[in-house]
Amino acid sequence: MPIAVDIDVMLARRKMSVGELADRVGITPANLAVLKNGRAKAVRFATLAALCEVLKCQPGDLLRWEAEDDAGG
Repeated sequence: MPIAVDIDVMLARRKMSVGELADRVGITPANLAVLKNGRAKAVRFATLAALCEVLKCQPGDLLRWEAEDDAGG
């Protein structure tokens, strides 16, 4: 998928666990893991805003676009 998720980078920078972030954002650790591992098909803006608020970052710190490999498509 061309959208890469860098939640793990921000977690390391903030020295925060997945469980703590999930609790503070109000989602389950399982749903946060799906998002963190890039398996989510969508993310609600409310969830993205809550992640940014808790991690004190911008959406671009959590999500970035990467070109897909043309050889595979």
